[in-house]
Amino acid sequence: MTLTVKDFQSMKGSKPIAMLTAYNCPVARSLEKAGIPIILVGDTVGMVEMGFDSTREVTIEHMEYHVGAVKRGAPNTHVIGDMPYGTDNDTETALTNAKRLIVAGADCVKLEGPKLDVIEHLVKNGIDVIGHTGLTPQTAENFKKVGKTSEDAMRIREESKAIQAAGAFMLVLEHIPEDLGKTITEEIDIPTIGIGAGSDTDGQVLVINDASGIGDYWPPFSKQYAQVSETIDQVAKAFLSEVESKEFPNNILEFKQTGN
Repeated sequence: MTLTVKDFQSMKGSKPIAMLTAYNCPVARSLEKAGIPIILVGDTVGMVEMGFDSTREVTIEHMEYHVGAVKRGAPNTHVIGDMPYGTDNDTETALTNAKRLIVAGADCVKLEGPKLDVIEHLVKNGIDVIGHTGLTPQTAENFKKVGKTSEDAMRIREESKAIQAAGAFMLVLEHIPEDLGKTITEEIDIPTIGIGAGSDTDGQVLVINDASGIGDYWPPFSKQYAQVSETIDQVAKAFLSEVESKEFPNNILEFKQTGN
């Protein structure tokens, strides 16, 4: 059963929230089977799946495609649709694009930064919103940790409170000092989801490619639970060898009979 906004809000301070990204149907199906309660279809797809240098090249059409694929794979899981760069610059543009993601299959949308009027407008029009502060990749000049100075930490704290007041039901805190993540989590009433924000947030999110070891670079605050790229490499080499030796497809029946 798909968890609701109230379900997630009731988990604050009582049950840590596990969130992973997904961009396609098979992965989403696996995450739902594993019991992941909330899936983020992030604009990170642009960098980890599409080969772009930043998330700023992701379009609303890209996001519609991936949201739809994920929802078909995880129909009973709460799915977040990320608002890509430039699609939430003003209230009406944001509402039009948010509705497109909802129609595609998202249960809510996420947007970066203190766009308070946009958040208020979306919530007023029945769109559930997740906020995002700290490092905001769509507008950041680099991916260094933010909030390290007292002034910057105060800015992020104030943004967090303002995003909550605007109507967001959850807040992503990215790449900030651990003590700042703890402070914000204690200061606001909505659940916080950390990514590189320490262990005291109400939940954690990872990019599925990072967690699976797909690729050749992962952020320092991520963890690789497997090395899927190595497995793919092994599969490709084995297939190449068997095609060139003409073992494949002649050995398919033998392969199946041995239970491999």
